[in-house]
Amino acid sequence: MAAVVGGLLPLAVVVAVSPVPVIAVVLLLLTDRAADTGVGFLLGWVAGIAGATTGSLFLLGSAADAGTATRSVLSWAALVVGVLLLVLGVRQWRTRPRRGERPALPTWVGAIDRCTAPRAVGLGLALSLASPKNLPVCLAAGATIAGGGLSRGQEWWALVGFTAVATSTVAVPVLAHAVLGSRVAGPLESLRRWLTAHGAGVTTALLLAVGAVLIGQGLGGVR
Repeated sequence: MAAVVGGLLPLAVVVAVSPVPVIAVVLLLLTDRAADTGVGFLLGWVAGIAGATTGSLFLLGSAADAGTATRSVLSWAALVVGVLLLVLGVRQWRTRPRRGERPALPTWVGAIDRCTAPRAVGLGLALSLASPKNLPVCLAAGATIAGGGLSRGQEWWALVGFTAVATSTVAVPVLAHAVLGSRVAGPLESLRRWLTAHGAGVTTALLLAVGAVLIGQGLGGVR
């Protein structure tokens, strides 16, 4: 179990430091419908991350159970995901805002003020599943759990733990707003500005590091 947790933690951190969902939830929490839209976005985000990881776990677990080359299947999955993460890391670094350049924000940011709770759920779900980074990471998380030799109950706990860490950076602002209300507006705005300026660099470093680790793990098990 300890080895599985060690493998899942960096993957969860890659998802957690994604700047776009954190910026989205911060902007929602600064609107008049903060209580409803913040919770709605969190629900959609959690559902997307948990659903993608669960699907990966069942897919890879079933593929491994159907044949004898369990380690080979999971190693190839780790290798492919590692390469994808390296490619994404290089792409994000090359498209990062240059010094003094204002980062471009997605077009949906302009409609945040008009967002309702159901739309916030859909936005959270869309951002979790449409991200080219999240799906490979969730696939790698499912492969890590499937290859850990865990019982079914342990697999579910590992899945819950991964989802909790991966979605923590969205959950914490929502919970802080629920407890402190408008008093968190200043810190949330500071967080938004920092992520807008530095999120791409932090994400790039994590993508490259985790991608390299997964490639090493995959090469070690490929036959």
